Amino acid sequence: MNNLYDRRENGYTKSIQKGVGTLGTFRSGLTYGTGSKDENIHRLKKEIESAEAIVVGAGAGLSASAGLTYNGERFNKYFFDFKERFGITDMYSGGFYPFPDAETRWAWWARHIYFNRYIDAPKPVYKSLLNLLNGKNYFIITTNVDHQFRRAGFDKTQLFYTQGDYGLFQSTDLKDSKTYDNEAWVMQAMAAQRFIPDENGVFQVPKDGLISMRIPHGLIPKTPNGKNVTMNLRADDSFVEDEGWHAASANYADFLKAHESGHVLYLELGVGSNTPVVIKYPFWAMTSENSNAIYACLNFGEAFCPKQIETQSVCIDGDIGEVLYGLNVNNLS
Repeated sequence: MNNLYDRRENGYTKSIQKGVGTLGTFRSGLTYGTGSKDENIHRLKKEIESAEAIVVGAGAGLSASAGLTYNGERFNKYFFDFKERFGITDMYSGGFYPFPDAETRWAWWARHIYFNRYIDAPKPVYKSLLNLLNGKNYFIITTNVDHQFRRAGFDKTQLFYTQGDYGLFQSTDLKDSKTYDNEAWVMQAMAAQRFIPDENGVFQVPKDGLISMRIPHGLIPKTPNGKNVTMNLRADDSFVEDEGWHAASANYADFLKAHESGHVLYLELGVGSNTPVVIKYPFWAMTSENSNAIYACLNFGEAFCPKQIETQSVCIDGDIGEVLYGLNVNNLS
């Protein structure tokens, strides 16, 4: 890209290289940390209050805690027809299903996008995090693509969505480096499937349960110049990193560089094992390199850290929403 972003650092690539390059130093194994859950919540509260900078890394576990689950009740409510006909049991696997035609595939994706991108999360977990970080010097990197940070009110200049956005299409023409907003199309495609807005304007299954699994052929999405589109989600080398992506990546690099030393808190929320190179490994590396840094891992069933940075780490196993609520309670300070 021949623009300003070519001359700024790529925080995405640089942090991944740092994380992967440092992995070999963590040979002593992993640990679940020390102290009780309550002790660690108190400790994390103090770290958030006193840190000079906070780097938040958010994964799918954060959205799951907020109620944006991909299976179970939500899936059965909005995708019951796809489950009955195709045997699909969750939204994630449905994204890879070989649907029989484009009309059915895009009906699926309209629902998938809408119920994860264009409605607020059922639980106020993101707003709880926003309240906790209010007035702090922070930056957020996330592998989530559901836009819930922005819906909760976070400033976009302090956000880096590394893996794409459900709200964007990209052309299947690899020469096209642009992305395209899909909100208007999603709303049309939902209505075309006979979903009905409720009193809050949120699409719901009609009372008779009669919805369509196909959209009209003329509603199959295209770029403004008529090219076929696909989702702007990182799956392979065809993922489009547009100007907005590069600007966010550069902002992330600038924030990390400005806070290489001092009391920095690397706050990891719900990051699993699918893409640890994006957030988890770099956070471990940057904590190891800075004796004044603290690494905090909040996760349900996966709260751990390398033994090498155990004394600099806070590991809290539990529901993230409940922990954030606890951190917001005034009497914890």
